Amino acid sequence: MSSAGRRIEFVDTTMRDGNQSLWSATGLTTPDVLAIAPTVDRVGYHACDFTSSTHMAVSVRFHREDPWERIRLVSEAMPNTPLSMITPGMRFIAWVPAEEDVMGLAFKLVVRHGIRRLQIADPSNDVRRLRRVAELAKAQGMDEVVIGLTYSISDVHTHAYYAQRAAALADCPHMDRLYLKDPGGLLTVDAVRELAPHFVAAAGERTVELHSHCTIGLAPLVYVEGVRAGFEVVHTASGALSRGTSQPEVTATVRNLEASGYTHGLDLEAQALVSEHFNQLARAKRLPAGAPREFDAVYYRHQLPGGMVTTTRRMLEELRRPELFDEVLEEVTRVRAEMGYPILVTPVSQFVASQAARNVIDPERWLNVSDETVRYFLGHYGEFPAP
Repeated sequence: MSSAGRRIEFVDTTMRDGNQSLWSATGLTTPDVLAIAPTVDRVGYHACDFTSSTHMAVSVRFHREDPWERIRLVSEAMPNTPLSMITPGMRFIAWVPAEEDVMGLAFKLVVRHGIRRLQIADPSNDVRRLRRVAELAKAQGMDEVVIGLTYSISDVHTHAYYAQRAAALADCPHMDRLYLKDPGGLLTVDAVRELAPHFVAAAGERTVELHSHCTIGLAPLVYVEGVRAGFEVVHTASGALSRGTSQPEVTATVRNLEASGYTHGLDLEAQALVSEHFNQLARAKRLPAGAPREFDAVYYRHQLPGGMVTTTRRMLEELRRPELFDEVLEEVTRVRAEMGYPILVTPVSQFVASQAARNVIDPERWLNVSDETVRYFLGHYGEFPAP
């Protein structure tokens, strides 16, 4: 696809995915976000990846804040930038799947408080469920519904697998955009080059977006190649909440795309203020800043998303067993295979990582199994990728 002057859009992930990937979703309070929201609104993002039901629960549990009020206040402070919520499908707050009436009510309430865009990423890429969730959201007045296919690598998750599922979404009347979601940062430039035509074809006249993580250092290259291959929107983060296990840093991504002949509509002076705000927060709260990562071929064995890598390390530190981290990652590989190669995205990534930790800490493997993992085996979270 020709690059001559093509304008690329950006979705900001700092407040939701950046916070989750680098600060375990606990780093930002409502005042932290409100202080910079008007400036973010000036940058010119297509949307702001703002919250999830997990983030809403965290705001109550860790900060004693009202998550509904946070959405309302920030949406009022950012009238030009739609706030986006991500959902793994039929689930809201609790790990257990919710009934359709519950999901309909949840969508009604988030729309009422200021969410205008929904990103759907089903942990099993269940096309029927993706389409149904999109329909429920549209029925409650969601302005924009973006359906995602979540990338993974296994004997099951081939390029043909993604081509088939993208094609099955092509005629979905409730889908405004289609996106390729790579929570593990697994995409290579060759893979995105091969997958892009299938997503572009399935989207038709609709826009296609690309979301990856810098976990093994490939995402900045993947974004440039993905745009060359046809993706029109990339997801990026700001300042201390970019890089590392988060998304590529926005201004570096802009430079890379400009060098390749693409244009954008971002106000980079306003963006510099946004980046500095989150840099200052990281210093004030003594929270880690994302840094460029080296390529790590071993990562392809466990494939845990960036947020879960951080959460797993924190969990082991709380249990005073941090020395078990590498062993738990090795166990993740075995548990995932035994569970039929699920895609490691919320909430299934939590189930797999938790079970791996139990298997390492307990006297024998599978001695203790969580209720959520039992529900997974009963099929409550969708179809199994493999027997």
